[in-house]
Amino acid sequence: MVETRSDAEAQRKVLEMIRGIEVAMMVTMDEEGRFRGRPMRAAQAEFDGALWFFTRATSPVALEVSQDDRVLLAYSDPRRQDYVSVFGSAELVRDREKQKALWSEPLRTWFPGGPEDHDVALVKVTVKGAEYWDAPSSTLVHAFGYLKSVTTGEPPHPGANDKVDFSRRTG
Repeated sequence: MVETRSDAEAQRKVLEMIRGIEVAMMVTMDEEGRFRGRPMRAAQAEFDGALWFFTRATSPVALEVSQDDRVLLAYSDPRRQDYVSVFGSAELVRDREKQKALWSEPLRTWFPGGPEDHDVALVKVTVKGAEYWDAPSSTLVHAFGYLKSVTTGEPPHPGANDKVDFSRRTG
């Protein structure tokens, strides 16, 4: 069974794992109670307990988080064998100064009017918890795991899997 940790080291590990992943799948609930996921580009400077994403104020994600604030973010980096799911509560934020502070020019592809466009908004996800899977990514580790599985019939256990509670932020 996976144990839930709330220590600063576990929280830092989650943040380090997602730091280099530019796109997360954001899963919300639609008006009919169905899960709906879509890729969202992170707009992050520093982590202060929240993760930020640009959206259109008239988009389905904006409507969905206004009706049900529960969200799940899924991050994946197969090259490093890092996988993280983050859950929290989302809200639509209309703050021009924050939008300018988080803006990066590649976002203009989706938002040609820039951070001051009247339909641009932010989704703020207040992180409550996460779970990560961290496995060594070397070919040798995979070869060993395959050999162990074939010879013993048991899967290898080369990586870490922890749940992390962010409701008690420690640093």
